[in-house]
Amino acid sequence: MKAIAVIAGRQNSVHLTEVPKPSLDEVPDGRGVLVRVLRVGVDGTDREINAAEYGTAPRVCNAPEGCNFLVLGHESFGRVEAVGPKVHELKRGDYVVATVRRPGTSFYDAIGTPDMTTDDVYFERGINCLHGFLTEYYVDNADNIVQVPQRVASVGVLLEPLTVVEKGIAQAYEIQRRMRIWRPRRAAVIGAGTIGLLATLVLRLRGLQVTAFAKTVKPYRNAELIEEIGAQYLSSEQVSFQSAAAAHGPFDLIFEASGYSPLVFEAMQGLAKNGVLVLASVTGGNKTVEVPADRLNLGFVLGNKVMVGTVNAGREYFEMGVRDMSHAEASYAGWLGKLLTHPVKGLENWAELFEKLTSAKGAIKVFCEVASL
Repeated sequence: MKAIAVIAGRQNSVHLTEVPKPSLDEVPDGRGVLVRVLRVGVDGTDREINAAEYGTAPRVCNAPEGCNFLVLGHESFGRVEAVGPKVHELKRGDYVVATVRRPGTSFYDAIGTPDMTTDDVYFERGINCLHGFLTEYYVDNADNIVQVPQRVASVGVLLEPLTVVEKGIAQAYEIQRRMRIWRPRRAAVIGAGTIGLLATLVLRLRGLQVTAFAKTVKPYRNAELIEEIGAQYLSSEQVSFQSAAAAHGPFDLIFEASGYSPLVFEAMQGLAKNGVLVLASVTGGNKTVEVPADRLNLGFVLGNKVMVGTVNAGREYFEMGVRDMSHAEASYAGWLGKLLTHPVKGLENWAELFEKLTSAKGAIKVFCEVASL
């Protein structure tokens, strides 16, 4: 069967390859699920793996050429084709999304939270040491597969990126249980890409006033989407974040998803007392900035403020995402579908897929239509 892969560690090596079709027998104890892949989203992670910034091939695989390649794709959406004899929670025809992280050896892996692993080597499908979903079929344990209701199947490919948001916001609320009562009213989202848009959505679904902040000046499609759900959009070309925080904050919760690390320190200064700053940007490079260290430290200490990172969600956040997708369709019908801006039909069009990922103007979510819904 066809798959889109890279040669691990080799720059710009993305290509179409052939891999064996998986079997239910690959999963022990009769818990296997065979899934027909329908759609797979691509994002900056796939681009960075193709640039050889990270990504490791599986240590063991049954491909004829060995294990020097990694099948890409961690944002999956598919339909169940067959299940093992011990699978009762899923059936043929169900729409599903697979989680990404798999257990390693740490204590956190052992208690069912592999997304919090302390292992130096981690296992993520399509990212590190495990093949991904940019292929025609995959097999996985039913424990790693989350059912998606038919009513939101058309936007199911957005579930994995949504889980990064769900995890960050849920952990902000979990942290603030220390307050006994925490009722955030004002939130800011820094960045208006896919994650920023989804963060704005989830915060609006929680009833918060949201100010989204990004570089592009209106008219801007992403700004229109933000305003459609009752949030406010501001451009950094026209107003600084500090000015925005003075006018519309301070913010009880800030979700930073700009991909530009210096903005973290600006966000720290716009946070309200008892506020939480959630960091979702995975940044490389070696940027350095001069910051008012004493003032930032004093503000966090005297204001009981918190900063926390979010990446790679566990199953519970996928389940939260499914609920919020249904909530979003009820509250803002059709909004999520507007994020699916750049489809590419067929795995064989891998070059077009990566060209759109790299350079498509106005792209929010680029995805491969592997098969029909």
